[in-house]
Amino acid sequence: MKKTRFTVGVLSAVLLLSACGGSNSNQDLQNFIRDTKARPVGQVDELPTFRPYQPYSYSAMTLRSPFERPVREEERSQLSGRSVEPDMDREREYLERFAITNLRMVGTLNRGGGLWVLIDDGQGGVHAVTQGNYLGRNHGRIVSTSRTQIEVLEIVSDGSGGWVERPRIVSLQERD
Repeated sequence: MKKTRFTVGVLSAVLLLSACGGSNSNQDLQNFIRDTKARPVGQVDELPTFRPYQPYSYSAMTLRSPFERPVREEERSQLSGRSVEPDMDREREYLERFAITNLRMVGTLNRGGGLWVLIDDGQGGVHAVTQGNYLGRNHGRIVSTSRTQIEVLEIVSDGSGGWVERPRIVSLQERD
């Protein structure tokens, strides 16, 4: 009895499946595939020619920042009785290659009885500097150091052929 039930089940499944496969209801799909294969093969466009990147050299780094108010001649004479001018004959230090905004204070050291500040140049180098050293592209001299910041006095162009001093502070950067 079990054998006949099994045989009847298998035969009915075979009949059901053969009934589904014999229909012609997917003729539109077959026609679409045939028409698509009959179309001519398209051409792939050639890749555009690669133009190498042309770097831009910013040459106004030593000029007055466009975001600061220009100093008028009478204000400049009132600011100080002395004329400010960078020493162009002085040998440039390594950290003067970098913009001061790209330099980060990352720590301090006590060495030789003085406080030395560790500056990250943004290119993988860490450099020890102290009061009197120079950094930044605008003739920035370190005037004071502490465990949390350094004070830098930059000499920048005032836009009218003269020079003015601009104080900057580089603070200790905490790690994220």
